[in-house]
Amino acid sequence: DICEQLLAAEQNTYHNTLLALRGFCSLHAQDHHGALQDFQRVIEHDSPHPNSCIKALCGRGLIRISGGSNYLTALDYITACQLKLEETTFTIKSYVPWNQRGLLLKVLQEEGQMMLQKKRYPGGSSVSFQKRQTELCTFLTLKVFLFCWFFFPSRDAPGVFQLASLLVELDSSDEASQILCADALYQMGRGEEAHRLLALALSRNPQRAPVLARLALLQLKRGFVYDGSQLLKRVIRIGDSSCLLPILDIFQDEDRKLLQSHCRWRALAILKGKQEGAAIKEAIAHLSFAILAAGGYAEDCLLTRARCYGRLGQMKTAIFDFNAILKEDPRNVQALSGRGFVHLALRQQKEAVQDLISALKVEAGAVIPAILSLKPEAQGLVTGWLLQHGRAALIELVATKDPPGEETLGDLLTMAKALTKICKAAQHHIFYTDVLMANGEHQEALKHLQEAFGHCPAEDFARARLAVLQLQSRNVAEAAAPLSALARRDEKDLAFLLNFVDAKQQQHLAQAAAQEGKVLMKGHHYQEALGYHSLAVLASRDSPRHLRRRAACLMHLKKYERALKDMEKVIQGHGCNSPKTRAGDHCCQGSLLLALAEEEAAVQHYVEALQLDEPLALGTITNCPGRETLTKTFHKVAQNNFEKQRYEDAWKIADYGLKIDKSTELQKLRARLKREASSCSIH
Repeated sequence: DICEQLLAAEQNTYHNTLLALRGFCSLHAQDHHGALQDFQRVIEHDSPHPNSCIKALCGRGLIRISGGSNYLTALDYITACQLKLEETTFTIKSYVPWNQRGLLLKVLQEEGQMMLQKKRYPGGSSVSFQKRQTELCTFLTLKVFLFCWFFFPSRDAPGVFQLASLLVELDSSDEASQILCADALYQMGRGEEAHRLLALALSRNPQRAPVLARLALLQLKRGFVYDGSQLLKRVIRIGDSSCLLPILDIFQDEDRKLLQSHCRWRALAILKGKQEGAAIKEAIAHLSFAILAAGGYAEDCLLTRARCYGRLGQMKTAIFDFNAILKEDPRNVQALSGRGFVHLALRQQKEAVQDLISALKVEAGAVIPAILSLKPEAQGLVTGWLLQHGRAALIELVATKDPPGEETLGDLLTMAKALTKICKAAQHHIFYTDVLMANGEHQEALKHLQEAFGHCPAEDFARARLAVLQLQSRNVAEAAAPLSALARRDEKDLAFLLNFVDAKQQQHLAQAAAQEGKVLMKGHHYQEALGYHSLAVLASRDSPRHLRRRAACLMHLKKYERALKDMEKVIQGHGCNSPKTRAGDHCCQGSLLLALAEEEAAVQHYVEALQLDEPLALGTITNCPGRETLTKTFHKVAQNNFEKQRYEDAWKIADYGLKIDKSTELQKLRARLKREASSCSIH
């Protein structure tokens, strides 16, 4: 009321002062609209009074906090400080209530920090200018905006320094305000003053990481490398590396590069010395500082840090660093191989193989020495996994009979060649030879095979490949010998090799192998004969004739289960075969089942044979296993069916058993069946 009375008087000597006072009265009374009007009138006056303008700017800044315009609040207080710092300090202490002063100081600190970090408007100075102009003109006339802009140029540091000085005046013990002041001094090129201010703050609290980190950077900038290193060590011991993030947004590019270079050098120096856990952790901390200084990505530092994490057993963290590199450079060989080795340590086969193959594709010359540097056990695991993956991929490519994709086959060639350089094992040379054959490079495959194993290899796998490669220039019977030897050791590998032999040659191979197998069986050399018969079966694509011969050979060797599988294939292929042939196959199958003690299944096959051709079946049974023996089996199976009240099955088995031999036991069983099932129609 007093202010209004004085303003209503004709004398306008203290008009602006009274408006500012009334504005604060309205502000304290929660009348923000009225207060803002008074403050605006003072600021926009044609002849503004400096002290009154300071009060109005401070009051309007408080109103803008409540409206969420913190940046504009900071601008008001910076403008007030630049007009008169002492008066601004006095106004805050006199007119701003205690319950609002804490919030005001916090807002000013945060806004000042963001101005120095250029985070308020991260689009460049022109974008910042446009946004500021839009926001300011909401509250200011153009004349006042230009006035403020004169005092607040595009470079924020001087204004923030004024703001920080105000905050220090208000609370000289507040560390955040001292740090803000030092940051502003640094950006203004007054590094020595910033250093003195930070040293004073450190004397009050020696364990404050934000102060230590800033002092370390300033010492490095001044050329005091030892002092800078010691300060960084103290930051590492405290364990607060996050304090570097806001600092790096404030410091200039050349100083960030200086920090990056120093930390990287220091980390490498540590790693050249002790390899203990503590030393590795210190190196990791320095590398982390270097990465932060580089803006979050420094390839060499990330690689080194990932390897350090690997040494400490922190595998997932190591993978994270390798992933960061590969996100920027998917073909980075060191990152690919490094991540592959981490997956190796974790026994993650699929991921390890994928990464190492990708690395080999980019630069095999860099990956091979890295693999050779591993321990023998790890080397064996790597080569084993690569060979297993490569062999599976090659078999799939060859089996599809489609032209293999150039990239896929090229990958296999690269992998196979690398394996021969990593380890001279026979299986690696065999694999490389196979890939060359699949790629159509038969002469190159022959040359490599002879270089690795000589012109007359002793190894069965190598001899078989030599036979396939020389098949055009040698007798088929000669080629059959090494291939049959391979058949005895690994039929799957022989089946793979036969993919490189054309259909006509396979037909000749099957005939020659079958003939040789027949001769060997006559001489009772069943083991050797088995290899030839297996070659005949594979080369003929499971011909029933060759399957029967191999089954007979297996029976002599008492390998009944394998023989049974062959005969099952033969019987499954029954179609246009004569009843006589089919009856013979069922007899053979029955004999095998008897040898395996599967009597019920054996009886079913003998019944089938008797139905197809009874004279042939009886003749075969007479030779093996004998009529009397088989009749006993028939009686046993029929009796079992009778006990389970399967009378019809029991009758059928007994009936066919009596065709083999007039067994008294079977006749008695059939009589019992008649009595027990008199009420049922058996016939």
